[in-house]
Amino acid sequence: MAGLLVFSRLVDAVTTAIGKSISWLLLAAVLISAGNAVLRKTMDLSSNAWLEVQWYLYGTVFMLGAAYALLQNEHVRIDILSSSWSKKTRDIIDLLLHIIFLLPFAGLMTWLAWPWFWLSYRSGEISSNAGGLIIWPAKLAVLLGFMLLLLQALSEIIKRFAVVTGRIEDPREDKAGQMPPAASEV
Repeated sequence: MAGLLVFSRLVDAVTTAIGKSISWLLLAAVLISAGNAVLRKTMDLSSNAWLEVQWYLYGTVFMLGAAYALLQNEHVRIDILSSSWSKKTRDIIDLLLHIIFLLPFAGLMTWLAWPWFWLSYRSGEISSNAGGLIIWPAKLAVLLGFMLLLLQALSEIIKRFAVVTGRIEDPREDKAGQMPPAASEV
């Protein structure tokens, strides 16, 4: 179990580094969006390429941010139900649902995204929009996002199992107690 926990900490560190660094992509997307809007309104200049860059950046943030949201315990759940359960019950349900749903989903999407990306890369696929960009970088972001989510799912399963079996203290436990950060504020 100690080796698995080391793996989990390594995945968490990578996810944290990526999760914190992708915020700069949002700044770039906002600046590109604003610049494109200003040029369009003031000089009647616009480009599909600039629009596509914005989409690529937002998509990359979404895809790479999913694993970070899971790590931070900010993922989607039904807090109105889970708030009435004991911490042990929530931990067991999280463990089971990660194994039954998240792990197979992230694994399947990673498996399906690889040939989808590779075909696009090898063929030099280009957007059908006039002045559009190459498409494979966006497809690579999808592949990397699901790969990172798959690794983070494994990390969360390892940690939940260790918490449920009493091997470690809950690393996501905040000072307020039982709920994820966003739910605690409500």
